[in-house]
Amino acid sequence: MQAIAALQPRTRVMGVLAAAENLPSGSAMRPRDVVRALNGRTFEIGNTDAEGRLILCDALAEASTEKPELLVDMATLTGAARVALGPELAALFCNDETLARDLLDAAAAEEDPMWRMPLWRPYRKMIDSKIADINNVSESPHAGAVTAALYLQEFVEPGIPWAHLDVMAWNPQSRPGRPEGGEATALRALYAHITQRFG
Repeated sequence: MQAIAALQPRTRVMGVLAAAENLPSGSAMRPRDVVRALNGRTFEIGNTDAEGRLILCDALAEASTEKPELLVDMATLTGAARVALGPELAALFCNDETLARDLLDAAAAEEDPMWRMPLWRPYRKMIDSKIADINNVSESPHAGAVTAALYLQEFVEPGIPWAHLDVMAWNPQSRPGRPEGGEATALRALYAHITQRFG
């Protein structure tokens, strides 16, 4: 957001930070609890360890009320994305073909790689719930990154171009220009796309 502010784009930019304290207490969520999201949809808590998506879905619902030209979320959301792609590739899920192509082109140009993953609709049934509109996780051990992205998509209003980046944001070992430790995974590519599109 600091880089975008310095760019002074020709359009309004809104940042929504989905953050919450994650401490156990007597009022903590439990499996099978049902929670109502900001957009009115209900979700069942299938796994209390998948808590990040519970606040990210509200951030996406809030951002969707603005009917943006572009909606992007970035999160260290699933271990499944790391298992599939390792630490150097951001998993890109996107509901818009033009946006996906533009982001992948920017990623290649900036040497900030992304790999497109499918929003595979047949897997949507894996997060069905018997007691709510949706479950926050699948009971299946398969396609964890895909089902997490499908969960988030439920909170993005139809017609809004949206990209979800599931990133590790960490270098386990040093590489040229990318020392061991925290890493701005996909930020260079995203900034390049925004510069080209709105700068």
